[in-house]
Formats: sequence, C-alpha cells, structure tokens
Amino acid sequence: MAARFEIDAGFIAEQNRRAQAWLDEDYEHLAGQLRRRKVEIEDLTARAQAFRVAVPSWGVGTGGTRFARFPGPGEPRDVYEKLEDCGTILQLVRSTAAVSLHIPWDRPEDAGELRKFARERGLHFDAMNSNTFQDHAGQKLSYRFGSLTHPDAAVRRQAIEHNLECIEIGQALDSKSLTVWIGDGGNLPGQMHFRRALERYLESVREIYRALPDVWRLFLEHKLYEPAFYSTVINDWGTSYYCARELGPRAFCLVDLGHHAPNVNIEMIVARLIQLGKLAGFHFNDSKYGDDDLDAGSIKPFQLFLIFNELVDAELEGVPAFAPAYMLDQSHNVTDPIESLMTSAVELARAYVAAHLVDRPALREAQEKCDPLLALGILKRAFTTDVAPILAMARCRAGGAIDPLSTYRQSGYRKRKAAERPATTKAAVSGIV
Repeated sequence: MAARFEIDAGFIAEQNRRAQAWLDEDYEHLAGQLRRRKVEIEDLTARAQAFRVAVPSWGVGTGGTRFARFPGPGEPRDVYEKLEDCGTILQLVRSTAAVSLHIPWDRPEDAGELRKFARERGLHFDAMNSNTFQDHAGQKLSYRFGSLTHPDAAVRRQAIEHNLECIEIGQALDSKSLTVWIGDGGNLPGQMHFRRALERYLESVREIYRALPDVWRLFLEHKLYEPAFYSTVINDWGTSYYCARELGPRAFCLVDLGHHAPNVNIEMIVARLIQLGKLAGFHFNDSKYGDDDLDAGSIKPFQLFLIFNELVDAELEGVPAFAPAYMLDQSHNVTDPIESLMTSAVELARAYVAAHLVDRPALREAQEKCDPLLALGILKRAFTTDVAPILAMARCRAGGAIDPLSTYRQSGYRKRKAAERPATTKAAVSGIV
C-alpha cells in the first residue's frame, strides 16, 4: 500500500513560526488586560490545553438533506480513512483525541487492528452509537415503524441485539459508554399509543442497561421531531430524565443542541440535569430552524457561552459526579468537514475559556440583590472578551497550529486525499444523530 499523506509536524511548526510574533504580542496585551481583572492568563491557557471534545466518525464525511447530497473530494471511504481525517484534526487543534463510532457504519472486521490504528494517531474511542433509525443491508426486519418501541416483539428484539453488539464492539475498542437515539415516533394522529410506546421503550432499554459493563454509562438522547413528524417517543429532556431515573444510576440524559424546539432555554435544561445528577453530556452543533445541521457557534455563540457558563459553574463548585462528555455532531453539507470540525472545536474551547472569566462572586451578589442588568453585564463582559490568543497559545504549546484553518489549507491535505481516495459508487457514510 502506498504511503498515505499526513501533515508533517515540521510543516505545522514552520507555519507557526510565521505567526508567532503577532501571537506573542496579542497574548501579552490580553495578559495585561486580564491582570487588571485579577485573572492570570496562564491559568486560562492551562484550562484551554486541558479541554477535550470528541469528534464523530460520520462527521468527516459530507452530510446531506432530504433533498440532496453533494459529495466532496477525498471523502473517507471506510473507518480507517475516517480515522486518518480525525487524526489530522487532532494534529491541528490538539483537543480532539476521542472519536465516536456509529455501528453498523463503522463496524470493524478486526477491533484490535482498528484500536492499534487509532492509537498510532493519538486517538481513542469515545461513546459507541447504535443505529436503529434506518434499515441496513442484510437486516431481517424493518425499522420503518419503529425499533425499540415497535409493536412487534421480534423487531424490538432485533434492535436490542444490535445495541448489545455495540457494547461488545465498544469493549474491544476500550469505549466506556453507549449512546442510544431512536427515530421512533408517529407521522399521523392515532398511529401509535403514546403510553404503550414509552412502556415498550423502557422494557427494551432495561435489557440494554443490564448488559452494560460495570464501568460503562448509558446515554439517552432525545429529539423533538424527525424522522417522525407528528410525535416522537423520546421527545424532550423531561421524558429522557424520567427514563434515565427509571433505569438506574448509570443512565444519563444526552443534550443535543439541535434537538429542541426553537428558542428553548437549553442552558436552563443543562442546569436542571446537573442539579438532578443526570447530565450525560452533549452533542454540540448549532441550528437556525431545526435539527443539528450547522457548525457549533455559527448562529448562537452567546447561547453556547451560556451553556458553558452553567457547566463551568458546576465544575468550579465541585458538583458530585459531574463528568459531562463533550462531542461534536454536525452535518457538513457545503463545507470541508475537517475545516468545520476544527473551527467548531475551537468555538467550544472559546466558550469554555470565556466562561471561566465570569466574576462569579459579583454575579451571585447581583443575583441576590435582584439586579438583572448588572448580572447580564457581568456575563457579557466575559463573553465579549477575545480569548483567541489564549486558544492559539494553547494549541501552539501542545504542538498544534496557531491558525488551524490556514495551516490545513496551506498543507494541500484535501487535494492529496482526493488523489488517494478516488470516488466510488458507495457513498461515504454520514448521518445526523
């Protein structure tokens, strides 16, 4: 096999040398600003270096809509090529060492070989994701009218067995969690019995929960609508919380930012789940009208900051058992997926670091004195502080790129991969979950 192109560490270092002078200047200027606020910039840089977010294997392929899909050049054709792209993202931004796989899209022939391939690129595996929202080649029974909640016990059994397979594969890959999202629901009034459908869901997921290894967690993902357009079985955080509570202490609620009704107060949902001890973590993205099609922070960066404000508040307070899992989950329909995932990872780090700039004693005082404008001003001061030099310095010190997007484009990576990966009739795997 011919050698696969990878961005050389020396190339990244050369690109960094060209930008180092202005970074040092901006970093020192910001350090002076922060010192006046009694904040040490090095503390924030250390936090930026420690921040981690997983990338989805399916995210490195071009997405699509119900109307069309426009494949991009050099798309990964199998799970190994997906890991190559994930490794490139890690090279440049240094915060994305974990990769989340989707089964059966990423079912490995040899889990040990796949794990070795990942480790050679500094990668490890995050949550496993089951797929019972579509039918697959060789599948005996259809999920057209549901999976874990289907009226037919045989269909439910097939869906349960698929999730058990995901756990088995995950164990071989050293994963520690399983995310379950189902598309089950109804398109017409009267199509399904609401209460019985939820009862069947709990019955099915209890069996999956019992099969979890001792150190594993189960993440339940809710979604307001689609693919069913009248009703969805696990439609909101309250239903998800009820199910997680019924299942037991290792079941948690996953929050996908694109799975809510427009203008829902997601940061308050996050606070509630933290308070109830049931926050699993996130699928980060952004949306304008529905679902999770857009890059994180591209539409509502202040909302993203407010979510991290709640997360950082819990982190600093030392809330017991607070261990959220962070992952990107986006559909890249018209952009280079690697570029979108890199910039999204940077936006998450930006919100995380900025949330550490909130003057929490002052905020609490404003809250207790019922001073809403002062409270908002404290949050806005943190949000509007440009922490880009901190993020760039953190990447540089970790061996990443000061300017990931420019370095990636200058490397010619996409063009080289287009030559290495000629298009096939089999579309690259993608998905929106």
